[in-house]
Amino acid sequence: MRAFVYDENGARALSFEDATRLPRNGGLIWLHFDGRDANAATWLRAQPDIPPVAREALLAHETRPRADLFGEGAVINLRGLGTTPDDDPDALVSTRFWADKGRVISFSFRTAIAIEELIARFHTGDLRDPGDLISAFTQITSARLDPHVATLGDAMDDCEVIVDTGSILATRHKVTDIRSQAISYRRFIAPQRQALERLAGADLTWLDEDDRIHLREAADRAARMTEELEAIRERAALIHEELTDRRAELIDTRSLILAIAALIFLPVTFITGLLGMNVAGIPFANEPWAFWGVVGFCVLIAVAVLAWFVKARWIWRR
Repeated sequence: MRAFVYDENGARALSFEDATRLPRNGGLIWLHFDGRDANAATWLRAQPDIPPVAREALLAHETRPRADLFGEGAVINLRGLGTTPDDDPDALVSTRFWADKGRVISFSFRTAIAIEELIARFHTGDLRDPGDLISAFTQITSARLDPHVATLGDAMDDCEVIVDTGSILATRHKVTDIRSQAISYRRFIAPQRQALERLAGADLTWLDEDDRIHLREAADRAARMTEELEAIRERAALIHEELTDRRAELIDTRSLILAIAALIFLPVTFITGLLGMNVAGIPFANEPWAFWGVVGFCVLIAVAVLAWFVKARWIWRR
């Protein structure tokens, strides 16, 4: 549990006990909890001025971005990049806020990258009320996430370039991975846009016009990222179809070559099998030229069949 205060004495970190005893007189008291700590849940459930529905929303394990109003307070759930993406089940980790006049309570079950940067900005004295803190978090989250979405778009551009020359299997694996990441990002970014737009339009006294401008800007960036992720998903589907068609065409071509080879050797195999029977009466069996004669006849038949395929344009097309 960490506590930060901004008042007439400036921005500073305090002990949790000292911060909770301070009066809310227009400044900012920010209490940040690690949701995995059982004491955090116990403390939150003991707060009578936070509605029960809001408390349960802050402590929920499975969440999606949202912004719900409770009088002068608001529950805000936002998603951003985490510090340990390999250990997180979701691509974006959740940070939950309860904000009312003069106070912000934040919970996170995993550490968002934006939290440490937000703390650094708090100590500079730029964040003086709940609106400043929430809008700053949305700006940091959007600024961090935007390059990742752009990187997915660039990777999809590379796949489109190599689709005609690269390995079908390797390209399909790369496209599938990009599409999976795009879907996992879009799952949270699309509702986050709606949550930010709702918060920007909320009638809350601790949100000033600058805060609303920053929230709308973050919502606009979320909208652009959502559109980019949707485009990536559609482009991935088109490339996947193209690769599937190329693979089917390659299989058809190879199957045709095998079929032609089988048809060329079919009459030759019949002749050699017929003359190879261990019975009396085979013509020219005792002639010294008979072997080479059969070989020449088989070659003649193979050339004739091959010429017919060429004439029919099965294996040679201009």
